[in-house]
Amino acid sequence: MSTAPTHLNKSLSAFHLWGIAVGLVISGEYFGWSYGWATAGTLGFLIATVFVALVYTSFIFSFTELTCAIPQAGGPFAYSQRALGRWGGLIAGLATLVEFIFAPPAIALAIGAYLNVQFPHLNPKVAALGAYIVFMALNIVGVHIAATFELFITIAAIIELLVFMGVVAPAFSWDNFLHDGWGVAPHFGLEAMGGIFAAIPFAIWFFLAIEGVAMAAEEASNPRRSIPIAYVAGVLTLVALAFGVMVFAGGAGDWHALANLNDPLPQAMKHVVGAHSGWLHMLVWLGLFGLVASLHGIIMGYARQIFAMARAGFLPAVLGKVHPRFHTPYTATIAGGVIGIAAIFSDDVISIHGQSLTATLVTMAVFGSLTMYILSMVSLFRLRQTEPDLARSYRAPLYPVLPGVALAGAVILLVAVTYYNPEVCLIYVAFMTILSLFFMRKYQNRQKQAASEI
Repeated sequence: MSTAPTHLNKSLSAFHLWGIAVGLVISGEYFGWSYGWATAGTLGFLIATVFVALVYTSFIFSFTELTCAIPQAGGPFAYSQRALGRWGGLIAGLATLVEFIFAPPAIALAIGAYLNVQFPHLNPKVAALGAYIVFMALNIVGVHIAATFELFITIAAIIELLVFMGVVAPAFSWDNFLHDGWGVAPHFGLEAMGGIFAAIPFAIWFFLAIEGVAMAAEEASNPRRSIPIAYVAGVLTLVALAFGVMVFAGGAGDWHALANLNDPLPQAMKHVVGAHSGWLHMLVWLGLFGLVASLHGIIMGYARQIFAMARAGFLPAVLGKVHPRFHTPYTATIAGGVIGIAAIFSDDVISIHGQSLTATLVTMAVFGSLTMYILSMVSLFRLRQTEPDLARSYRAPLYPVLPGVALAGAVILLVAVTYYNPEVCLIYVAFMTILSLFFMRKYQNRQKQAASEI
């Protein structure tokens, strides 16, 4: 009698992993970030993005050491559990799940908004639901197929962003970009500084989830070689695209008109080429590639995180099942999707003080990511002390300075996001506290039951 597999296939190359790294994030170049203009203006948001880009670059160059040394599907959960014990692992794992489960609904809604430009009678939420179902199914069919698809649409999305910059470039003007550059503040000062810190969640959206490559490490054919290549090339690609898109979109017309939209790039291009231009229709259709790449990639990421935590005993065992034919964590994929789909249809529950559903989901995902970044950097320092002989094919450069910059930066970002989003923070802390206590109690009960059966 055959038994169900418990391990994932190792079939991903460095090129696949680079596609996942960029694809996980690239939707952040298409939408979400422009809400930062409403808060800080173009100049204030530019400063926020420079700081966030520095933190993310430092973090990725340091985080890669953990991924290469412990190439497991649990990613941050596995690192923190090894360095900080069960509580550290559980909190890091749940924070990662918050990031990876709350980001997809925002991306799916943006897909709906893009399709609504082309089909005005199509309900964006129905389109978002359809996108979830399609890409959950694709993730279940097989990781190599899913990663190859991810690579293809990521490359298409990059090309499309370059096309966008080229098409709007003739209309670019620094006067447009600098007009009301500090937002509601007349000049740089305390009010402008407040706007800069308040805009941080939307600057983070440019880079959010790149660390998800760690959750594909167990499926890499040669993780210790391919992961550093994928991470370094990925973060540099994203930094270049983020600044290019932000500057060109802001200088192509009146940036105020784009500051609270789910589809800023089509609207910026519409201002330049007109509503009936073929360029605009191409951007809407090919622009979907960026959103699809991130939705598809993050579904892949949350499924591996749920799978790893279930395999370790923290989540119900049913979520740790691997499909007997496709060797993918199918129950974990479906479970995370159900939560995300529920979020799409929960405007009144999730929206805070009139803030759009997308902006609220972005902020929740940011709280989860920053918690995980802090615990990951603490784990890096801890493992250097407790396991100096751990095989590290890649070591964080400029240690301990670069990991220190990443850790300090993540703490500053978390304080800023908390200060400007106290209601969302309270929901996040309550959510994390209840789930941590619940799942730790379940874990301890299962351990006691297992011990009594020996």
